[in-house]
Amino acid sequence: MYFITSNEGKFREVKELAANYDIEVEWLKMEYIEPQGSSLEEIAKLSAEMLTEKVDGGFVIEDSGLFVEALKGFPGPYSSYVFKTIGNEGILKLMKGVENRKAYFEAVVAYFDGKDVHVFTGTVSGEIAREMRGEGGFGYDPIFLYNGRTFAEMDTEEKNRVSHRRRAFEKFFMWLKEKD
Repeated sequence: MYFITSNEGKFREVKELAANYDIEVEWLKMEYIEPQGSSLEEIAKLSAEMLTEKVDGGFVIEDSGLFVEALKGFPGPYSSYVFKTIGNEGILKLMKGVENRKAYFEAVVAYFDGKDVHVFTGTVSGEIAREMRGEGGFGYDPIFLYNGRTFAEMDTEEKNRVSHRRRAFEKFFMWLKEKD
């Protein structure tokens, strides 16, 4: 099965997770225009539907976002764009002096089976760090705290045990196994 993403870090995480279910995932490195929407679920589903015309057979994509409570859920479905424009530094600047640091990551997996799109979600709660920490991961990992450590301070295996992406892909892989 193809996993369509331009993010090598996401691919490595998903490949490792898939192996636990004896599922082989191939990386289809592809950039695609991501539609805007009011929810990650809507964006992932629309993206998958658009890609059905470009990819033969089944594939899976994933969209994720960081939702910060004090910022009323921002950046949420705009996480990718916000990261590219203001990055972690910008989020930390917006959070300067803010005591409520609660946040969560949400991941949405959209699977096209050749006929229909199926959607699976996962979340993980944490908080926004006061400074960037850690050398690993990608994206918002250096500022997302889970149990006192940022995702960037964890190796892939440790992050995969608790991440939003794991939770969404686990639902998908279990569903896939039950279908067979």
